[in-house]
Amino acid sequence: MGERDVQMRQAGKDELLCVSPLLASFKGFQLELDARHDKYERLVRLSRDVTIESKRTIFLLHRATVSGARLEDLLLESESKLSAVRQKVRSIALELQGENMYQYLRAFTAGLQEYVEAVSFRHFLSTQTLITREEVNQQLVFPGEPSVSLEITLTDYILGVADLTGELMRLCIASVGGGGGGGGGSGGCEPDPDTPFRLCRFLREVYDGFCFLGNLGPYELSRKLHVLRQSLSKCEDACYALRVRGSEVPRHMLADLVSLRGGGGTRGLAEGERDGDAGL
Repeated sequence: MGERDVQMRQAGKDELLCVSPLLASFKGFQLELDARHDKYERLVRLSRDVTIESKRTIFLLHRATVSGARLEDLLLESESKLSAVRQKVRSIALELQGENMYQYLRAFTAGLQEYVEAVSFRHFLSTQTLITREEVNQQLVFPGEPSVSLEITLTDYILGVADLTGELMRLCIASVGGGGGGGGGSGGCEPDPDTPFRLCRFLREVYDGFCFLGNLGPYELSRKLHVLRQSLSKCEDACYALRVRGSEVPRHMLADLVSLRGGGGTRGLAEGERDGDAGL
């Protein structure tokens, strides 16, 4: 088929669209759907970037226990990384301008949950408290031209906090071996014998709070609640080993003892392994 034939066929299609309002309407639908699919794919890519950088921030904060780095230095470095993550979130907010956020929520909800996990982990190490949803949303207001903001939904906040408990469990197990790193105002990573018990109490309070939700929460909550119960059980085992076996076993060997009981230990963190994300 020559170029002239192609031009004639295209001209025939354009003429048909002009005389057929129905075909013209479907052409408009096609363009609108293509634009929506393209926007969805862009949001998926941005969410993936947010997820990766948030995980790297979490790995960085765990260095307080596995490498003896100063907590204050890690908090400063992690804030710099989270600022870069927020710029990715700003790009998501720009994509959603003039759109119904809930039409595209599935494209970036995983990234927002990972961001909540990272920012709440940093907040806990800094203040020993749980960051509120309002505080998270205040950090996602971006002045400038144009001024945009993105609201973390209640579901994403709840599921992000549920994921936080896994990081606190790892922190608890690592601190059993004398890594410290539990915050509480310590300048470096000097061993703090109260850190595992403090983390265990906090996890128990979070678990009690989630239990109050019952069947009212999102459908993913039941699975995460099961994982939370396992994390709490590991922390309780670690505290038991520290309290009962602490006088029998050297402190630096307690982490290995807890690992043998299924507590996870610090070896995986030292190698960068967490939920299959070693390659991030």
